[in-house]
Amino acid sequence: MITISLCMIVKNEEKVIGRCLESVYDVVDEINIVDTGSTDQTKEIVRNYTDRVFDFKWIDDFSAARNFSFQQATKEYILWLDADDVLTEENAEKLKTLKQSLHPDLDAVSMIYELSFDESGNVQSFLSRYRLVKRQQNFKWIGAVHEYLAVSGHLQNSDIAITHLPLDHDRDRNISIYEKQLEAGVSFSPRDLFYYANELLDHHRFKEAAIYYEAFLNEQNTWVEDQITACFKLADCYFHLNDQDKMIATTLRSFTYDIPRPEACCRIGYFFMEQEEYSKAIHWYQLALNSEVASPIALQNTSYSTWFPHLQLCVLFDRLQQYDKAYFHNECARKFQPRHELILKNKVYLESRLQEKESL
Repeated sequence: MITISLCMIVKNEEKVIGRCLESVYDVVDEINIVDTGSTDQTKEIVRNYTDRVFDFKWIDDFSAARNFSFQQATKEYILWLDADDVLTEENAEKLKTLKQSLHPDLDAVSMIYELSFDESGNVQSFLSRYRLVKRQQNFKWIGAVHEYLAVSGHLQNSDIAITHLPLDHDRDRNISIYEKQLEAGVSFSPRDLFYYANELLDHHRFKEAAIYYEAFLNEQNTWVEDQITACFKLADCYFHLNDQDKMIATTLRSFTYDIPRPEACCRIGYFFMEQEEYSKAIHWYQLALNSEVASPIALQNTSYSTWFPHLQLCVLFDRLQQYDKAYFHNECARKFQPRHELILKNKVYLESRLQEKESL
């Protein structure tokens, strides 16, 4: 059976760190916590689980801190988590099983990262990240912000899920780091262009975000999933800037990188829906239901391939007075969202419409 070192970087995480460590402490063989300047009770809480607590002076570089945390590991494999991550009991058991069965030749194992949930508790958005890596391979983190772990070799995907449960977030931290780099004359990599644009969009600086998304899309040899996501986010910028022509053109631009994704189909369906070209809108929403999802390691929002296009098709068929089809799609949407207020209202409304039709 392999042994595992948990490595984490933390700062002022007293609200969540105990929850995280409680969910994983009996799975791992060692816990290494690197504190980057906590002023709350984080360290005191951590010491209930480990005495391996290290200080690292914060230098506006997440990779530097994470690489330092990896250097503290002494076991065969390294597991990394953030303080607001949690392993459910089911997934902790899966990780225990993996410990017993993992072949020592494996260099890295990916796990599902559950990012958000709908009102029914279903996972709405997720991606996969390499979470368990062989220590001897000395894999490095890259990037001051939105860092990534560069892995290679013998890789394996798993169905183990890590759940992200943030309570709060410093929304200015990352954009501040990027802007300090700009002031210092740091040349942004294509990845930096993409993530800085994301930060600008999150801060509603749409014109600036559009400039950096365009710059990213003009780069060569970038990851296709980031290219497609950049198209969608750039379309959002143009929506907020009231430029409908560029909004739809940028959505269509995503087709130049790969086959149509469900999100693109929904966006185009909405465009035709707003133009009252219902048959065209129906075509695109139906295509969203039948489109292939992204690669396993890409960020995915299941809404665009499940309940949302069904709900839109319900509305469209209702406008065409095809109530049986509208009811069918509303029921399909209800399977995914059984407590959605609008879907439940549609059910009552459409049942009355169908009763009226039968009585004629």
